[in-house]
Amino acid sequence: MAWKTLDDMDLDGKRVLTRVDINVPLENGEVTDATRVERVGPTIQDIISRGGTPILLAHFGRPKGKVVPEMSLKMLVPTLEAVFGCKVHFTTLDGAEAAIAACGPGQVVLLENTRFEPGEEKNDPELAKTYATLGDVYCNDAFSAAHRAHSSTEALARLLPCCAGRLMQAELEALESALGDPKRPVLAVVGGAKVSTKLELLGNLVEKVDILVIGGGMANTFLAAQGIDVGKSLCEHEMTETAKAIAEKAMSTGCEILLPRDVVVAREFRENAPSEVVPAEACPADAMILDAGPETVAHIEQAIERAETLIWNGPLGAFEIAPFDKATNAAAAYAARATANGKLVSVAGGGDTVAALNKAGAAEDFTYISTAGGAFLEWMEGKVLPGVAALG
Repeated sequence: MAWKTLDDMDLDGKRVLTRVDINVPLENGEVTDATRVERVGPTIQDIISRGGTPILLAHFGRPKGKVVPEMSLKMLVPTLEAVFGCKVHFTTLDGAEAAIAACGPGQVVLLENTRFEPGEEKNDPELAKTYATLGDVYCNDAFSAAHRAHSSTEALARLLPCCAGRLMQAELEALESALGDPKRPVLAVVGGAKVSTKLELLGNLVEKVDILVIGGGMANTFLAAQGIDVGKSLCEHEMTETAKAIAEKAMSTGCEILLPRDVVVAREFRENAPSEVVPAEACPADAMILDAGPETVAHIEQAIERAETLIWNGPLGAFEIAPFDKATNAAAAYAARATANGKLVSVAGGGDTVAALNKAGAAEDFTYISTAGGAFLEWMEGKVLPGVAALG
C-alpha cells in the first residue's frame, strides 16, 4: 500500500495533528453513543506512548462555516477524557498555540469544530497552512470523512509528513482485502430501498465480485425488470431498464446475480402485520414484499458457503420490524458463523448495515465492520477518496 502508518513515523517530541471523526450522537448535551470516540482511542494512546502530543482536528454537524454554539466540540471533552484516560485541553484555532504550549506529557489538545472555519469545506490551502504551523506530523484517522476534500482531510496532508492512524489503517486494510486483492470467490450482499442510490455501486461490483445478492426494495425493481408483478411493493419502475442493463453487464463479466426466489408479503407495513410466504412471481396485487423468504435465505447461505470473501451493504428486508427481519438476521448469522469458523473474510459497512448486523447479533463475528457511511460506499463504487489519496 502506498500510504504510511504510525509505525513509519518518528513521534517522539512531535506535535501530531490528528484528524478524527468524533461526530457522535448527543441528547440534551450528553453523548448517547461513544463508539466513534472509542474507535480512535488506540491511535491516541499510540501517539502518547511514543512521546507525541495528539492535537485533534474534528468536525461536528453541518455549521457551514459559521460558529454554532450547540455544535461546539467543547461538550465532548468529558467523554474524550473518560475514553482516553487523560487531560484534554480544548481550544479555538486562535488560542491553539498557547493551548499546545500548555499541554503536558500524556495529554491531548482538541481544536474547535473544523467546520466553524469558512475555508474548511472549500479545501482552503491557507487554512491548511494555518493548521500545519501547529504540528510536525499529520495523522488521518477519519476514514469516514476521507471522501471529502476538506482542508483538514486533504490539503493539510500535503503540507506535513503524513500517515494513517490505526482506525484508518484498519479500514483500508479491510477494504483492500475485500475488493483490492481478495480471496475468491467474492460474494457481495447489497440491499436497501432504491436502485437509484446504488447505481455506481452495483455497476462496479458486477465487475469485481463473483456472486451478487440483491435484496430489499432494490430486489423488487430487478424482479419488475423481469416482468414480475410486485403488487404494491416499494419499486422504482422507472429504473427497470437500468436494472436490465446491470443484469446484462453481470452476465458479460461472469457475475452471478441472486434475486429472491420466494418473498414475505403483507397488506400493511407494521410490526407483526399478518404475512405469508409466496413465490417471488406470485405477489398478490394488493400486497407488498417486505422480506426475502426461507428458500431465498437457504440460497444465500449456499452462496456464503461457496464464498471466501463477503462484502455486505444493506438489509435484505424491512429489518426494523418483525417479522420482516428474519432473512437479514438468518443470513447475517450464517455469515458470522462462517467467519468465526475461519472459512470467510467478511467486511460490512453503511448505516443501515451496521444497525441490521447489530440487531442480528452478528456484528461481533464479522471480520470488519466499517462505521463509515459515504466513504465506505464510495470506496465500494471504485472511487478515489481524496483523504486517502493525499496520504500517498
